[in-house]
Amino acid sequence: MFPEELIKVPEVPKEVFEVPVMPLRDLVVFPTMVVPLFVGRSFSIRAIEEALKRDRLIFLVLQKDKSTENPKMEDLYTIGTIAHIVRSAPIEENRLKILVQGIKRARLVEYKQSGDYYVAKVQPIEEVEPDPETLSSEVKAYIRSVKEQLDTAVSLGKQIIPDLLMLIREIEEPGRLADLTASILDIKASEAQQVLETLDPVERLKLVYQYLQSEIGLLEVQSKIRGVAREKIEKEQREYFLRQQLKAILEELGEGDERRAEIEEYKKKLSKLRIPKESKEEIEKQIRRLEKLHPESAEAGVLRTWLEWVLDLPWDKSTRDRYDLDKAREILDRDHYNLEKVKDRIIEYLAVKKLTKGKSHAVQILCFVGPPGVGKTSLGRSIAESLGRKFIRIALGGIRDEAEIRGHRRTYVGAMPGRIIQAIKQGGTKNPLIVLDEVDKLSLSFQGDPAAALLEVLDPEQNKNFVDLYIGLPFDLSEVFFICTANRVDTIPRPLLDRMELIHLSGYSEEEKVFIAKNHLLPKLLPEHGFRETEVHFSADALLEVIRGYTRESGVRNLQRQLSSILRKLALRKLRGEKLPFEVKAQDIKGFLGVAKRHTISEEKPMVGIAVGLAWTEVGGEIMIIEATKFKGKGGLILTGSLGDVMKESAQAALSYIKSKAEDYSIDPEVFSNYDVHVHVPEGAVPKDGPSAGITLAVALLSLFTGKQVRTDIAMTGEITLRGRVLPIGGLKEKILAAKRAGIYEVILPSKNKDEVMEDLPEYVREKMNLHFVDHLDEVFGIIFGKT
Repeated sequence: MFPEELIKVPEVPKEVFEVPVMPLRDLVVFPTMVVPLFVGRSFSIRAIEEALKRDRLIFLVLQKDKSTENPKMEDLYTIGTIAHIVRSAPIEENRLKILVQGIKRARLVEYKQSGDYYVAKVQPIEEVEPDPETLSSEVKAYIRSVKEQLDTAVSLGKQIIPDLLMLIREIEEPGRLADLTASILDIKASEAQQVLETLDPVERLKLVYQYLQSEIGLLEVQSKIRGVAREKIEKEQREYFLRQQLKAILEELGEGDERRAEIEEYKKKLSKLRIPKESKEEIEKQIRRLEKLHPESAEAGVLRTWLEWVLDLPWDKSTRDRYDLDKAREILDRDHYNLEKVKDRIIEYLAVKKLTKGKSHAVQILCFVGPPGVGKTSLGRSIAESLGRKFIRIALGGIRDEAEIRGHRRTYVGAMPGRIIQAIKQGGTKNPLIVLDEVDKLSLSFQGDPAAALLEVLDPEQNKNFVDLYIGLPFDLSEVFFICTANRVDTIPRPLLDRMELIHLSGYSEEEKVFIAKNHLLPKLLPEHGFRETEVHFSADALLEVIRGYTRESGVRNLQRQLSSILRKLALRKLRGEKLPFEVKAQDIKGFLGVAKRHTISEEKPMVGIAVGLAWTEVGGEIMIIEATKFKGKGGLILTGSLGDVMKESAQAALSYIKSKAEDYSIDPEVFSNYDVHVHVPEGAVPKDGPSAGITLAVALLSLFTGKQVRTDIAMTGEITLRGRVLPIGGLKEKILAAKRAGIYEVILPSKNKDEVMEDLPEYVREKMNLHFVDHLDEVFGIIFGKT
């Protein structure tokens, strides 16, 4: 920058005239401003050469978009500056360095190409500065404030040429002061253009004052940062000297290098972690405490173990979720056959997670409920794969100590973190997918209730600051994806159940098991037993024989074991050199697995006092035989077979109903007072309970008192009332599949369960089954015994 008096500038016409033009990418040149420019575009170099041939005048105007290489008139601002080229010098091939001085504002009237450069017709703008003597107090205050603020900026470290600063201090014209001040501010090109286009000198000065205020604010912050950094450096230097002295003292005591290396390693690990301030301060405090302890003391050993646990936790490590719903569906379909409702619910869950970026508390903890072997845990593994998260399984079965979940306090010998924190460390990220397996098998003991400890873990409102008693610092579990599994719901504590959304998985039909065996189990088992897929072929009849004769289950776990048993025997044959491929047919199964364990109830003869019921257990549906007999007595009712209270009450209700309807069924009322009745449910070692055996008990008792035989090819389930009404019950799909497995294709069900059965039961199962839906016991008796 130079005072304009030192540079001789040519006269600028007052009317519109033509002048070479040079568009500027990101710089605004103000009148009186002297600035060097580096020129590289060919048309700009030619414009400079043409200006030097004429009167050294050139029009400088800012581009609206600096990336435009060949700007048109609409790409340029309308106000620019007529400048004088003071000096020009080449710096390399096709590049120039020029020194220009701004002279006067001008308005762009016309812009066109002339050969290989651009020329413009411009209208110079005459600016009239107010007389300094006639300025208002407000304007004088602005002039003084601008000068004072420039001094403040210099004191805060802004670099301004001293000569220019002295010149500015002597200027009293508001417009000229604004131009010179704007030329030294660190403002955007668009803001500088706004100053250039403000033609009123006073308004221009006010605008420049605002920009100056903003820059001073930034300078103050920078100055503060530099001061803090300087203090930190001084503190670190002081600590370095003190540590060097401490190191020398420890070396004299023989405790130097090894112990210092350990402490430094802890500090290095801590410095790399992004953890809450309070937690970091606590860890630093414990490291300092370890420094003071004797290295061989028991407390030092406890502290070292704690520090290793704390510093190895993934406080700030996480995997990035992939919410690709199509990919998730593809993985679920690949790993699991059918289960369409379950898959749809999982996709909906992931969709909400995607829309809320995983931060919504509207999504609850999922709990998969169903018999063993239907794919509950493997569903969790598939979800983890689709999300790109680490998969960890925690087995909760039999846990009876609260500390297994929440950890032990460090004061106990052998203390360690709970299973949740252990799983987090094992996964290496703070957002793994954790499957809490068998949540229905938690036990309560004098050591506390582990289910109660899980309440905080599974509550999205609380687990953001989960505190493991061993770690003693809050750890954020809100990003962990928890999935629970259970075989039954009634043993899950209610408060824990309230935090979960139940998704029921039913057992598989025989047709589904055949498909699963062919497309999921065998492709996995064959390589595990040393076979290629083309070397062993199971016929569909062979698989059906294994399913019917050797596996009576809802899932496919036992089926997998039996197939493995067959493949082991085939592996032995392969080693003995028998010809491949092996064809496994239905008639071969007995040779591999021995005598079938099938027992088809439907093939037995009808009997008096015996009825076939259906029961639900945590391993799926089961057939339940109910036997009744009578003998001389005084009207007592004996119930055996390890029955629960609810089932005993169902038997009493059934007997009471039959007594009330004795005349309708041609039963002598005297028989009830002269005979005792004994009801027995075989497999007495297995506890049985629930209301769903009500109609089965009633049928067995009516058969006993009327002497009519009950068909064994028909099964039934439903709760009854004293008035004979049949009430709905649960587990219908599992019960119907159990009847089908036992060769029973006719089932009596409560009519209020009809919609549920029709929706849940696969069509190919419904087509094979003859289902009777009833509202009253009289309808049941009519189906079993015919109209009476």
